Amino acid sequence: MTRRLLDVDDLSVEELETVLGVAAGRVPDPGRPLDGKGVALVFEKASNRTRNSCEMAVVALGGHPVTIQSAEVGIDSRESAEDVARSLGCFHSIVCARVMAHGTLERMAGALDHAGVPVVNLLSDRAHPCQAIADVATIRQLFGPDDPTAHPVAFVGDANNVWRSLALAAAMVGIPTRVASPPGFGPTDEDVARIVGLGGEVVVTDDPREAVAGAGVVYTDVWTSMGQESERSARLAAFAGYTVDEDLVALAASDAIVLHCLPAHRGEEITAGVLEGPRSAVWEQAANRMHAMRGVFTWLAYAGLREPLDDPVTGRSIPAPGPGGADHRGHR
Repeated sequence: MTRRLLDVDDLSVEELETVLGVAAGRVPDPGRPLDGKGVALVFEKASNRTRNSCEMAVVALGGHPVTIQSAEVGIDSRESAEDVARSLGCFHSIVCARVMAHGTLERMAGALDHAGVPVVNLLSDRAHPCQAIADVATIRQLFGPDDPTAHPVAFVGDANNVWRSLALAAAMVGIPTRVASPPGFGPTDEDVARIVGLGGEVVVTDDPREAVAGAGVVYTDVWTSMGQESERSARLAAFAGYTVDEDLVALAASDAIVLHCLPAHRGEEITAGVLEGPRSAVWEQAANRMHAMRGVFTWLAYAGLREPLDDPVTGRSIPAPGPGGADHRGHR
């Protein structure tokens, strides 16, 4: 089976370290592994950071990005998801998609297995793995990689796609997580089981103050995501009291940072004072979206590489990506 990145745990721990190492510039210059190759970027949902970070990452690696808006391909209206994927696979080395339904990505990836063209999730209703990689890269950039347990991540809000991938990535690198959500908006038992299965530590609560107390990272996301507009009034009522404001952030560790995947609704999930304040690292986080994509695309481009990449910061040898197929992914 061709490798894919539909959520973070499609990577092994070693492979995630490879991606993070490239993103941080800790491993040798990958050169131009996409030289002369195309990367398709399909957008069913609007995008700012995702489109720009992906396009610039592809260019930096020598490739040619082609951005395709929903109306141009009409997934499951003009053409089936499978036919869209197969056609794009005729021209591109990697197909990336930002979609409404996660099942669309699974169908696209299945259609391209035979062609050896990987599919990358740029956001779905279930997962946002590339954001999570950028989030971990930002935490390491600001705190260092030495003691991941020293800076727990507290996520306040909807246990959504962003939270799910973040919690999985954090578990894989040893960062404890906490999540505070109102009743009906917290993690499922399956979510918690996946995190624990990766060796992660997660605390689930409905009290934002409990989650944030002593945390090293305070993270939030919009309460109403794209596709949930009809739920806006009900969500605003449900999330009352979950705003990340100055009083809540004051409960975190003295050196804590605030993250938000953006776009932000100032005055709802976060105050303007926190978003623009001294604890905010959201712009470093946004910048790391491009570096995360460089790591992802490099890992995929060198999928057959056998030589390890030496990480001069940690002194460890980071295994290069294995060839396609679950049997070659190694142990998590």
